[in-house]
Amino acid sequence: MTTSDYAAYIASLPRILAGAAALLRDAEGRVLLVEPNYRKGWALPGGTVESDLGETPRQAARRETLEEIGLDLELGALLTVDWVPGEGRPPIAAYVYDGGVLTDAQFEAIRLQEDELLSWRLVGREDLSHYLLGSLCLRVEASLEALASGTGAVELENGLPPKP
Repeated sequence: MTTSDYAAYIASLPRILAGAAALLRDAEGRVLLVEPNYRKGWALPGGTVESDLGETPRQAARRETLEEIGLDLELGALLTVDWVPGEGRPPIAAYVYDGGVLTDAQFEAIRLQEDELLSWRLVGREDLSHYLLGSLCLRVEASLEALASGTGAVELENGLPPKP
């Protein structure tokens, strides 16, 4: 296979998008959510994996957390991987990592990326569905369950465990 044949083959393969986020909590177990200014609903700190630049999902979650809220955090375990189909876009593989329990000093140090975010808040598990839309709420709940159970990362399809 020539170089141009290989390039054509690679170009013909299906594409997916990848996103990565950090699940950050306070001592009471509330989840830190951010409010984007470019779409409805809230989100975890995170964003697109810059895979064309060689970035991994873990690196993207750390970079995006630093960019969005000004905290450079060593991330813990992978909690969930969610395959999210979409209309008008390729599917997204969404990774969620344990960002840990933040201290009061870390909360005070939060500085929002004002180009993309309006605000942040801590939300209890019982209220997540009021802020997180669609499969994102299911993904965050599954991430919290994976964290609590200690059983390791959970595979999801559109926020739910895959059907056998």
